[in-house]
Amino acid sequence: MTIKTRHWDRHGNGGLTFTELGFGTAPLGNLYRAISDETAQDILDRAWEAGIRYYDTAPLYGLGLSETRLNRFLRDKPRDEYVLSTKIGRLLRVTTPEKRDGHGKWFDVPSRTEVYDYGYDGVMRSVEFSLERLGIDRIDILYAHDLDVFNHGSREALEERLEELMQGGYEALLKLREEGVIAAFGAGVNEWEPCQWLTERGDFDLFLLAGRYTLLEQEALESFLPLATERGIGIVIGGPYNSGVLATGPKPGAYYNYDPAPPEILERVGRIEEVCKSHNVRLVDAAFQFPLRHPAVVSVIPGGQGVAEMDGNVAAARADIPPTVWADLKEAGLMRQDAPVEP
Repeated sequence: MTIKTRHWDRHGNGGLTFTELGFGTAPLGNLYRAISDETAQDILDRAWEAGIRYYDTAPLYGLGLSETRLNRFLRDKPRDEYVLSTKIGRLLRVTTPEKRDGHGKWFDVPSRTEVYDYGYDGVMRSVEFSLERLGIDRIDILYAHDLDVFNHGSREALEERLEELMQGGYEALLKLREEGVIAAFGAGVNEWEPCQWLTERGDFDLFLLAGRYTLLEQEALESFLPLATERGIGIVIGGPYNSGVLATGPKPGAYYNYDPAPPEILERVGRIEEVCKSHNVRLVDAAFQFPLRHPAVVSVIPGGQGVAEMDGNVAAARADIPPTVWADLKEAGLMRQDAPVEP
């Protein structure tokens, strides 16, 4: 059974074809633990063999390591057979090992510091550096990375960065799209509100939304997702398991949004899991499949730091979820009534 695909063509120029299961490459940047080049290659090979053809990366992931590991993997792959996205908003500067960013988060990575830059020149330089690290001649999608309160610390700081993008980097993104260097652009963020802010002010194509449209969280249905549907904007869902709790279930030590899950989340996940079990459905399968029920969603990209995790994601993508699961979750008050559930 192959992985299903979804075609997105907002501009009527052929568009892009996404596999419903994409590959988020932050773990290839040695996120939380180091993996060898050979292990990284094995994971990527397994993903390709399974039929995955959408790969998302960023300069941030391993301070360049994720992009350079993709270079080796993509070198012998026909360029028209996969979709690739990376990100702008951070430039990497050489430093000494003790002064590098990401200690405790990225392991065995280049000695670099991150410099936020959403301006015109920053975007152009970031794209040039990414093309070199990736070893390719075109990128399909550029996302403005981490334009959210989570990363910038306050609403005021975020608004400054959003304005910086719209007054500088946005023009660069338009130019790159018009010249065919990229096919599409948008933002990769942890909150849906900046997506709506940008959509209301510019001609954005796709958003990578991490953790904000899942079995646990559907607030984006209030206004942003209807607006995206109306504009023909595609949504890539990252973090479909909310950092793990929707994959592991409510076991001790389960993570939610990068931190240990609080009791109320564990309790809610437990109730969701009971409904799934009553239909002989794995929680992780339902968690993966749920976002794909929304018509704007083009792909879901859970991470995978090992071959076993990759195989688990493939199994979730191929799972068949009875419609009665969604109906029972709604009846139990565990899912919004307006959440789309048709396949």
